[in-house]
Amino acid sequence: MWIGRTLAMDYMVVAMLICFLCASGDLPSVDAYGDMGTNGTFLTSPRSALFVLAGRNKYKGNNDVNHIAGWGTRLSSYGTRVKIGIWSSQGQHHSQESGASIYISSIDLDRSSFSSIEAGFHVLPELYNNNNVHFFIRWTKDNYKSTGCYNLDCPGFVPASGAALVPGQAVAPPSTYDRDDRYITISMHTDPNTRDWVLYRDDLRKPQFLGHFPKELCPKLYGIAPGVAWIGFVKDRDQGGPAMGSGHFPEEGQRKAAYFKNIKLFDSKANVYDPSGLVTLVTRPNCYKVSELMHARKDGYMFYYGGPAGCIG
Repeated sequence: MWIGRTLAMDYMVVAMLICFLCASGDLPSVDAYGDMGTNGTFLTSPRSALFVLAGRNKYKGNNDVNHIAGWGTRLSSYGTRVKIGIWSSQGQHHSQESGASIYISSIDLDRSSFSSIEAGFHVLPELYNNNNVHFFIRWTKDNYKSTGCYNLDCPGFVPASGAALVPGQAVAPPSTYDRDDRYITISMHTDPNTRDWVLYRDDLRKPQFLGHFPKELCPKLYGIAPGVAWIGFVKDRDQGGPAMGSGHFPEEGQRKAAYFKNIKLFDSKANVYDPSGLVTLVTRPNCYKVSELMHARKDGYMFYYGGPAGCIG
């Protein structure tokens, strides 16, 4: 069954997402492997790592061309849980970025600035000096004017001791076209007691706490009810953008196109509920596309997204 509706691109969440990419710092990587048998494959973490903080704001994305494809909420929410398909992009240029993430943001009433926190998986050779898929987090409280960074490159996100995923950690192997379906399920929501934004990995035997964004980090996410989005994204400084997702359009479907599945939202008491009244978020529909929001018996609320490399502008 197909559900959901497409709304005008002038909603606040669109304005917040169009300019959301920036980058900084260098981190080492740790490989991770795992197998889930006949129902697909997930990626586990055999060990965790402590990362040395690198120089802040190594580079900014002010001149980058950024494109997204996904779905977002019209109304406020307190977080989300979602299963994200893992795809690599081996032919990606050094300065290009591609990935998929949960994106939570809140814009000022005068639309002059916004706060955001983000968690997901991406390929960014300029940050890691390789084309591996990495788990990442990112945050800002002023549209990256003076705050925010990737991973642990500046004070902010507090990783849990012995976490099943550490920001900057490489995850492998990725999905393969028409063969292996590899994924990780993550959730990010407010803690009802502390009001911190807590991050979990949910595809293991029991949820694993990964760390938290202190509520003081982005206070505007609490003063103005935030929106939630599930997006595939690309960033490119040169002409000819990288592939998004698997590099194939959503209509190719299962095991061929990238996806977000089992989408849930959280209320203020950390109870989950089904999404409704969502809006599509597509900035370059001739290059990167998103399917309708679907409901499947096994995969719950879900959608496919993506597109090939070579998008100009």
